[in-house]
Amino acid sequence: MAGSNGLALPLSFLLFLLLVAIVQSENTTTVVSHLPGYRGPLPFSLQTGYVEVDETDGVRLFYYFVQSERNPAADPILLWLSGGPGCSGFSSLVYEIGPLSFRSHSHVDGLPELVYRPDSWTKVANIIFPDSPVGAGFSYSTTEEGNKISDTRTVDQIAIFLTKWYEQHPEFLLNPLYIAGESYSGLIVPPLTFKIARGIEMGDGPLLNLKGYILGNPLTDRKIDFASKFPYAHRMGLISDKQYEMYKESCGVGTITARNVQCRNCLDAIDKCLKGIKMYHILEPQCSEYDEKSGGGRMLLDYGSAELPLSDISSECRETGYIMSRVWANDKSVREALGVHEGTVPLWLRCSNSTPRVSDISSSVEYHRSVTGRGYRSLIYSGDHDMTWPFIGTQAWIQSLGFPAVDEWRPWYVAGQVAGFATVYSNNLTFATVKGAGHTAPEYMPKECLAMVSRWLSDRRL
Repeated sequence: MAGSNGLALPLSFLLFLLLVAIVQSENTTTVVSHLPGYRGPLPFSLQTGYVEVDETDGVRLFYYFVQSERNPAADPILLWLSGGPGCSGFSSLVYEIGPLSFRSHSHVDGLPELVYRPDSWTKVANIIFPDSPVGAGFSYSTTEEGNKISDTRTVDQIAIFLTKWYEQHPEFLLNPLYIAGESYSGLIVPPLTFKIARGIEMGDGPLLNLKGYILGNPLTDRKIDFASKFPYAHRMGLISDKQYEMYKESCGVGTITARNVQCRNCLDAIDKCLKGIKMYHILEPQCSEYDEKSGGGRMLLDYGSAELPLSDISSECRETGYIMSRVWANDKSVREALGVHEGTVPLWLRCSNSTPRVSDISSSVEYHRSVTGRGYRSLIYSGDHDMTWPFIGTQAWIQSLGFPAVDEWRPWYVAGQVAGFATVYSNNLTFATVKGAGHTAPEYMPKECLAMVSRWLSDRRL
């Protein structure tokens, strides 16, 4: 029906089209069949997209979704949160549990070569890898206020993300859902799982088929996990009996606060002993100048473009391999293939700590108690050579829950070899170490970790 004003109808129609375009740009998905750097079509189903989690401040979280290579219609959904905080989901996808990895000293059309990874967790699960919190990877905000994040705000935004993601993918609503993550996400996953569980109890839609959660090498309680570095260093022979006894005497067990001169001197002596030790894996060489998590370094500044001299990538220093993802993700053809919003992220970093953050969750222990008390399953695992968040700290907070062991500490095996040790507690909580692994375990022991998660997801004994 035409209005009296000849311009009214065309203008309203144009506004409608603009609104549709805006909504689509906020929640579009891209089916990715080919990726720059990968030879031929991808041998798995990859989708990318954005979900707006804060309309007021224009916060949009980017994600990668890889369908299960076995039975996507029935296999579990894992919402996987990388650590950092501020590490892209792509980091976990390509270096830890996903079906892609970079081949050292090789390139395709000037980009680092991507190859298929056989030990991917997508062999047994569908996995969503969001870039969270805002500022990580390709996620962004249209306002300065939107860039202000906290642990609790991150939890709220990921809950919104998940709700909207399921609205776009209702065919996966009946699949078992597990909230999963690593490292710093040990403070995010338990409260997020609790929030989802409470929403289910309250009848909030959509009704999710939540089954439990998974955490690897997690930061869980700041006091316990930080303090555990000292007994771990002693047990691994990195500091002497005398130094450890002096630490317990002068600094007190369970604290890292330098309360007196003797304590400060003791901590200084321990620091000197540990200076050359790599925290992520105590047996690997220390290559801090190449470590992107530390905020940069000479090589990262030199290789800010796609002109990567691949021969300079060291096979001895794991961190230098991370440079390949930065070079790859900052290429224009890659961004076009992924459907990245143009002009939103000038420089992609694997891990970025530039976004202002308030750390307002100091411990997630009580969330573990609340969630497992509701009958949800949990798998907690640690690389036994990780001194970032040592496994003995994880054991300590698990023991503080007071759950009795129903399957005592024992070895678990892969291909006839000991792959680690496990304890199963009441309330469906399983704790496992991964022998020889660092921070985080799947990056170092992919075959063993795939076997571990495959058995656990199918409710089999490790």
